[in-house]
Amino acid sequence: MTMNRDGNASCLSVLIVDDEVNIRKTLAYCLAAEGHTVIAVSNLADAVDEARRRAFDLAFVDLRLGEENGMDLIPVLAAESPWTKIVVITAHASIESVVEAMRRGAADYIAKPFTPDQVRLITRRIAGIRALETEVAALREDIQRLGPEDRLQTANAGMQRVIETARKAAPSEAVILLTGESGTGKSVFARAIHHWSARAAKPMAVVACPAVPADLLESELFGHAKGAFTGAVRDVPGRIAACEGGTLFLDEIGDMAPSVQAKLLRFIQDREYERIGEPSTRRADVRILVATNADLEQRVAEGRFREDLFYRINVIRLTIPPLRERPEDVLPLARGFLAHFGRANHKAILGFTAEAEASLTRHAWPGNVRELRNAVERAAILGSGQWIGKADLPGDIVPAPGSPAIGDRVPLSAIEALHIRRVMANTASLQEAADVLGIDQATLWRRRKTYGI
Repeated sequence: MTMNRDGNASCLSVLIVDDEVNIRKTLAYCLAAEGHTVIAVSNLADAVDEARRRAFDLAFVDLRLGEENGMDLIPVLAAESPWTKIVVITAHASIESVVEAMRRGAADYIAKPFTPDQVRLITRRIAGIRALETEVAALREDIQRLGPEDRLQTANAGMQRVIETARKAAPSEAVILLTGESGTGKSVFARAIHHWSARAAKPMAVVACPAVPADLLESELFGHAKGAFTGAVRDVPGRIAACEGGTLFLDEIGDMAPSVQAKLLRFIQDREYERIGEPSTRRADVRILVATNADLEQRVAEGRFREDLFYRINVIRLTIPPLRERPEDVLPLARGFLAHFGRANHKAILGFTAEAEASLTRHAWPGNVRELRNAVERAAILGSGQWIGKADLPGDIVPAPGSPAIGDRVPLSAIEALHIRRVMANTASLQEAADVLGIDQATLWRRRKTYGI
């Protein structure tokens, strides 16, 4: 939804279902004059077809459609789009029909004959409800993901250039590819881009591709019909339908199965897709953001990622520098994290000691901002004084006496074992650790066995 030209109501996508042509024209004219997008049909079959092709915020449904009963359409529309508000139209308003319509899922009713003012009044009320629902959903998403790292502040010139480019690209409809090492803050950038865009009032959905099994990812994105496969006991709209008008962020797209890549490519190109087990084509207005820490060019060369999809998502690329390349940001970030986790744990922590700050600045941070955040959170929880000292930091930040360092007179295997331990401590899976180390999982497994990791 967006604000209309009067600035007092959100623009809705509206479906009109009425067998009287004059009613359809009158309603359509009145709603279009308010800035709403209107589709008008005369029967149940066309209404269901339109509901399966696109998402509607509001539907006006006549209870008497020739020999058809508009009441039968209410649960169908509710199943297709649970967020659609249904207003029934009747020339024979009665308590019984209104109660039955509400029981089946209608939000309100309007009796014939009605005036344009009545239509505007009820539509503006529904627009207000939809705007509040969208805002609540967005706030709930923000609360669930709220963290101290959700602030794009930096003293590093390279990082500042990336933020400036992100701000310029945010208002566009272009696909944005976020690249960088694990833990650099790609998801933070994605949320910022969404909030800087004209879609900020609409939902943002996040799908972590490695977290969803390959055989379920298609259903997660595009939805499925009841009975489409074993266990599909109900219709599922999918993430794309759920963030209609908003943004879909696909994290670690390099791990997406080839079959899903093909369907995603079609959606990016045509904004069309089908749910699993359903032949009808649907449309959705959704902006796509993607992220990866993998070398997509290499995966294209290996045949693991579609070349045509790579070119479609590589319209605007933002490469987020690792934390080791912006050392001036380490202490400001650490202090911000410490203030946040001190409040969260009800502790009066004043800051870091000079020794602790020196340890933080010397560390290489292979896990980037995520590793820094986790280290400070641990220190805030386990620290016992008002100041976080060197001893409160994790052992890999402050190496134990005798821990090998680059250049020490120790075997290469000792350095390799330490590096593998640190990488594994700051990655979410063996595959991610193997990718960071530049080896395959089988080699990583053998190294772990050799070093007893």
